[in-house]
Amino acid sequence: MKNNSLPIISNRPSRADAMKNYRLLLETARQLFQKHGVAAVSMTQLAEAAGVGKGTLYRHFNNKLDVCYALLDEDQRLLQDQTLQRLRKSQNPYQDLIWFLEQAARFVMHNSDLLACGENTQSMISLDIPAHIWWRQTIIMLLNRIGVEGDVDYKADVLYVMLHVNTIHFQRKTLNYDAERIITGVLNTAKQLCQNFS
Repeated sequence: MKNNSLPIISNRPSRADAMKNYRLLLETARQLFQKHGVAAVSMTQLAEAAGVGKGTLYRHFNNKLDVCYALLDEDQRLLQDQTLQRLRKSQNPYQDLIWFLEQAARFVMHNSDLLACGENTQSMISLDIPAHIWWRQTIIMLLNRIGVEGDVDYKADVLYVMLHVNTIHFQRKTLNYDAERIITGVLNTAKQLCQNFS
């Protein structure tokens, strides 16, 4: 018996449509955040500016923090790739540590609003998210390669916390430190922790 039933046409968006909407939402978010600041833009405003329904928006992002993470992803991957390439080739772990700390500090300052997801939100980035915990692991590895003695994990924590967006946000917004003062402070602290081993 032949199957004469009509083919079912799904109302669900295709993968291509979903990716198109995803890219549209990210580009719209980037423009809105640059123009108004992260804290001032709501999810409703993002959906309206992108010309999509709230259902489409929330299929891709649960909240504004997810949007911020997605915007950060490309820069984060670039930093990770550059770090891995350098560590594979370099024979000087102390110089690698100094390089990495400066790159991470500049990354945080460049992306501070996205990392904090707006200074008026309650969703500040925690210290243990996978996207950043590799920074701590990299610092520990380099301190061990340098041969630093004592509690290496704790010493790594000192440097890792100095790179956290909350720390740098406080230094820049409340204490009015400029970028070079922050970087110099981080690097000088690393030099002190590595004293006699570099």
